Amino acid sequence: MRRALLPLLLTVALLGGCSTPTPESGPPPAPAGGAAALPGPVPADLALRPAPGTAPAAPAFTGALTDGTPFAAAELWAQRPVVLTFFNSWCTSCASRQAALSELARSYRDRVVFVGVAGADQADEVQDYLRAHQVEYPVVLDDQQTIWRSYAVREPPAVVLVAKGGALLRGWPGGLDAPTLDRRLRELVLAGQP
Repeated sequence: MRRALLPLLLTVALLGGCSTPTPESGPPPAPAGGAAALPGPVPADLALRPAPGTAPAAPAFTGALTDGTPFAAAELWAQRPVVLTFFNSWCTSCASRQAALSELARSYRDRVVFVGVAGADQADEVQDYLRAHQVEYPVVLDDQQTIWRSYAVREPPAVVLVAKGGALLRGWPGGLDAPTLDRRLRELVLAGQP
């Protein structure tokens, strides 16, 4: 009987026993706001209004997304309009508007890219904020607030609209609600929209 059990015991020992994998043993979830949140191809039917010839150039910037992926804003706005949202994880005004803003970003997915810029914040607190408010767009970490300063943002929230090609169309210190931003996108950048 002992000889019959020995091969079975060796097999169980080599295969790691009879334990089932736990959820903790799987790979950790990808950080919110990282490379997975970058847009897909530009839709073929995207129709845009031309930017006014008098609009200044938006300050180009580079940085790292929440997962460490290098990011260059000019690469995005070379192909489509970009909405920059400046926020902090502790900003109550940002939090009260974020769910609607996240929904608006989802509705414009790939046509207009939303990019969050988190200034002077802790990476883990930014992750908690992004997950709590279902933020599915890329987020740049701006620990030293250099991007904030280049856009003259003093405190959150703030929203900036950049046209395809990099023209700075409009900025809103103090931010704005999602329905107003939706109207402004239709007025300023999207052609053929009601």
